[in-house]
Amino acid sequence: MSYRIFVINPGSTSTKLAYFEDEKKLYEENVFHDSSELAVFASAYDQLDFRKQMILEFLDQNGIDLHGVDAIVGRGGSTAPINSGVYGINDKLLEDTRNMVTGVDHPANLGVPLAAELSAEYGGIALMVDGPKVDEFIDEARITGMAGLYRGASLHVLNLVGTARKHCKEHGMNYKESDLIVCHIDGGMSISAHHQGRMIDGTNNAWGEGPFTPTRTGALPAQLAVEYFREGGACSDIPIRDACTRSGGFVSHFGTSNSDKVHEMVEAGDPKAVRVWNAMLYNICKAIGEMAVVLSGKVDAIICGGGLLRFEDLCDYITMRCGWIAPVYFYPGEVEHEAMAAGALRVLRGEEEPQVYTGIPVWTGFKD
Repeated sequence: MSYRIFVINPGSTSTKLAYFEDEKKLYEENVFHDSSELAVFASAYDQLDFRKQMILEFLDQNGIDLHGVDAIVGRGGSTAPINSGVYGINDKLLEDTRNMVTGVDHPANLGVPLAAELSAEYGGIALMVDGPKVDEFIDEARITGMAGLYRGASLHVLNLVGTARKHCKEHGMNYKESDLIVCHIDGGMSISAHHQGRMIDGTNNAWGEGPFTPTRTGALPAQLAVEYFREGGACSDIPIRDACTRSGGFVSHFGTSNSDKVHEMVEAGDPKAVRVWNAMLYNICKAIGEMAVVLSGKVDAIICGGGLLRFEDLCDYITMRCGWIAPVYFYPGEVEHEAMAAGALRVLRGEEEPQVYTGIPVWTGFKD
């Protein structure tokens, strides 16, 4: 039996759409939105009707009739912390996404309501797969040196788990029986440890952890960072969150987040560019080493995905530094759409039961 699946993946400046029959992707498009079109909306959620109309135009232009579709999958948004897996879209999930319960106003919040509305019109089950608030950290990973200040997960979960599952399928492995270090290496980065199907630790790049990136500061010395912002450093006139996620990394060093331009400088032998580029690679490998310790050195594979893998020297450096830990594999680009479709297929084929979203965080603190 063949299954039809439609995938909706809203982003900051575009909406990515894909149509599958089983694992085969028949259509895919990245529809960009001009900033002037989006500027009229007070919040990301206010863009719902605008983005829905764009989706309907995409379907019409490509001659896709969704009537009788088996599943419609929406990218996850700002929900309560959850376990990894596939979730049926229910009223509570819609409510929490609309209300941005974790405080993130991002167009990803539109994935769930768009899937629900199209499902109501065309049929098929409405699903969310591995939303960004998946948090399966072990207790030791949560504790910091500041009482009451806890680490949590906010990683590129969809691409991390999707790439891990893809690798396991291609190599005859069972994801739920494997110990893996999985990396997303792009404008934002996540380096994570997966133990038998659970992401038990990882670098929360949005909170200032792990390697610096084209736009993010990564980990900073806490005392120096506080003094820097307090005393009027270069980024002290903007919110700390924005400084850490939008104005750090290459932006801070070179005034651009364009990795191709920076890499051209590296190839030309620019001393500063070489030094900063190599430092980024060094910090990626250091984070991989940390995850090896999390897994007690028992690592079946180091799996890397993301856009920066287009640079061969980056891949060679990771292999050179980390290949002694475990075999290193590279999957350039993203597998988000494939991961969303694969999750729906597992449900449709009876291999996995969709989880019920309750709105209760999977971790609410320690009781003692």
